Amino acid sequence: MATILVVDDELGIRGLLSDILSDEGHSVELAENAAEARALRERMRPDLVLLDIWMPDVDGITLLKEWGASGLLTMPVIMMSGHGTIDTAVEATKFGASAFLEKPVTLQKLLRAVEQSLTKPAPRAAAPAGNGATVYRMDAALLHDAPMPGAGVAPMLAPLPVGPQAEQSFDLDRPLREARDSFEKCYFEFHLAKENGSMTRVAEKTGLERTHLYRKLKQLGVDLSRNKRGTVV
Repeated sequence: MATILVVDDELGIRGLLSDILSDEGHSVELAENAAEARALRERMRPDLVLLDIWMPDVDGITLLKEWGASGLLTMPVIMMSGHGTIDTAVEATKFGASAFLEKPVTLQKLLRAVEQSLTKPAPRAAAPAGNGATVYRMDAALLHDAPMPGAGVAPMLAPLPVGPQAEQSFDLDRPLREARDSFEKCYFEFHLAKENGSMTRVAEKTGLERTHLYRKLKQLGVDLSRNKRGTVV
């Protein structure tokens, strides 16, 4: 099984994650802050890291950037936060995170994220695509648990070409809200295409109540008549 490093400043969460992962047969190392995480990373090569974002000394995003810049991001990293937003998840993805989990972390979501992260290579940090755009590898599971903040109305984008497209190009040379709206629109269009327009399954996948989902899609300008089946379930 895998060697997993859990980095979290809360003793109870470290203990809970350790018990769950140990029961699954994994070897677990624990760190309560970035300093301990650095020391453990130097002594071992973990197969996976579960990394809390909000820690008192150095936050998880900063540590993730540090590992990436120094060539130590050789393993997948799952970010965790009790106060995460879509912007936080996107930032974590940009710097190499393989998944994002919202606290409190449920057993099912934890095990699914761990299994998926261990069976695919650690994603690389985003590289510039020219003209202010950055390309991200956006796994559908990555932002599945991230809470979705309110969004304004964004211009209509063309329908997805052939089936769900997990790789998109985003123009970052514009205001944050516009960039976020564009990302959210692509995110929901991705899931609508993947689920053949089923609102029930999209609501389950994204963790939104159906009424909220309808309102969100309307705000973003998603044309619900443009799906593979032509109807909304």
